Amino acid sequence: MDIATRRLRARLPPVRPLIIDLLKFALLAAALAWVMVRSTEGLGYHWQWYRVPRYLLSAAEGAWMPGPLLNGLIVTLQITAAGLALASGFGLVTALMRLSDSVLARLLARLYLELIRNTPLLVQLFFIYFVLSPVFAISGFASAVLALSLFEGAYASEIIRAGILSIHRGQWEAAFSLGLNTRHTYRLVILPQALRNIAPPLTGQAISLIKDSALVSTIAIYDLAMQGQAIVAETYLVFEIWFTVAAIYLAITLALSLTVAVMETRFKIYH
Repeated sequence: MDIATRRLRARLPPVRPLIIDLLKFALLAAALAWVMVRSTEGLGYHWQWYRVPRYLLSAAEGAWMPGPLLNGLIVTLQITAAGLALASGFGLVTALMRLSDSVLARLLARLYLELIRNTPLLVQLFFIYFVLSPVFAISGFASAVLALSLFEGAYASEIIRAGILSIHRGQWEAAFSLGLNTRHTYRLVILPQALRNIAPPLTGQAISLIKDSALVSTIAIYDLAMQGQAIVAETYLVFEIWFTVAAIYLAITLALSLTVAVMETRFKIYH
């Protein structure tokens, strides 16, 4: 057995506690299901789960086609991916501006942070879509991505700045003693080390972006939430559709969290 395998086994959680946690989760889910069934019985609501699959997948001419909910999921993932990329860029630039020696750069970064963090995301979304988009010919999709990335980028910048500040001063001095300038020191020395510290909170910020993306339905973007609203208005399957939408959001966020956790484990093993 090589060293990497032994380290991997040492870092992986024990099997028995994991099974116990899964059983607890299953019991909690069963309890919630029982509560929902009992509460809807008092309302005279009749569950119709058999009608839900057609809104996920539909058969057309002998081939399976994505239904409205899956089409909305694709739009949600596109908005999330683009927003996450831009938010990371905004966050990194803002963090570097906050740490720079330029008074003007620090002032502009502070102004951006205070403006974004102290106003609701919905107001920012409406401002970009109804005020800026007609002037600059920005599409609804681009308006949604820009609003989400600006909002999440403000919070990501503080996470990145804290990660950079967590690196010991000796790392800077060692880089400068080797003849590296500030740009190369950030790229080759500081940011790679800071990434280990900022990955968990940035994952939480990415999950927040996924959930906040539901607000784009207010500007007629047919994402997952908007498709759910349209189906409920047509079929009156209120609980079935919204529970399905919630389950899809939960699956996305859990998959993202699990992926980052695995990457962290591998990073610790080989570094």
